[in-house]
Amino acid sequence: MGTKTNKGSDNSRQARIAEMRRAEQARDRRNKFLAIGVSAVIVAGLVGFGGYVLKKESDEKEQETAAAKKPVTGEQTWDAKKLGRNHVTKAVAYEMKPPVGGDHNPVWMNCDGDVYKKPIANENAVHSLEHGAVWVTYTDKADKAQVEKLAEKVGKTPYTLMSPVNDQAGAIMLSAWGKQVTVDGASDPRVNQFFTKYVQGPQTPEPGAACTGGLAEQ
Repeated sequence: MGTKTNKGSDNSRQARIAEMRRAEQARDRRNKFLAIGVSAVIVAGLVGFGGYVLKKESDEKEQETAAAKKPVTGEQTWDAKKLGRNHVTKAVAYEMKPPVGGDHNPVWMNCDGDVYKKPIANENAVHSLEHGAVWVTYTDKADKAQVEKLAEKVGKTPYTLMSPVNDQAGAIMLSAWGKQVTVDGASDPRVNQFFTKYVQGPQTPEPGAACTGGLAEQ
C-alpha cells in the first residue's frame, strides 16, 4: 500500500510540474508576441517620424530655394563689375552707406558669425563682402529686441557679420557684394531670403575665401 501511495504522489507531482512548465511556456510565448508587437509599433513610429522629419526638411529646403530665386523686395543692386577690388591702405570714399563693394583694405573683418558691438572700418568689412559674407548693420534707432534677434541669427551663420553704422539711411540694413536692402526687423521674411540668396551666393567675387584669420574687434 505504501508503494502505491508513493507512486501516486510522484505521478501527481510530475503532473503539476508538467502543468507549470506548460503554463510557463505559454507565458513566454505571450511575452515574446507582446515584445514583437511593441517593437513593431516602435519601429513603425520611428519610421513614420523619420519620414515626417525628412519631408519637413525637404519642404523647407524647397521653400528656401524658391525664395532664393525671387528678387528681394526693395533691394538695391550695383554693377559688380564696376565695383573696384584693389587693396588699399587708405580710407575709401564709398558712394553708398554701408558700402557694398569697391577698393578695400587687404585685411578682412572676421565674418564667421561675428557680432561687433562697436563700428568697424568700412574698408575691412567690404573685404568680407568680397569673400561672400552678408553684413548686417543697424543704427541707434533700431529696436533693441530686433537687434538682439538678428545678432542671434548672425551668431549661428558662417559668412556673416554684424555691427552698428549710425549714419546709414535705414534702421536695419543687410549688405552683400553689390546688393543691399533695408528691412523692418528680424522677423521680416526678406532677412532669411537675403541670407539664403547671398551668403556665399553667386554675387561673391571670391567664393570660398576665408572669413576667419582676419581682423577681430577693433
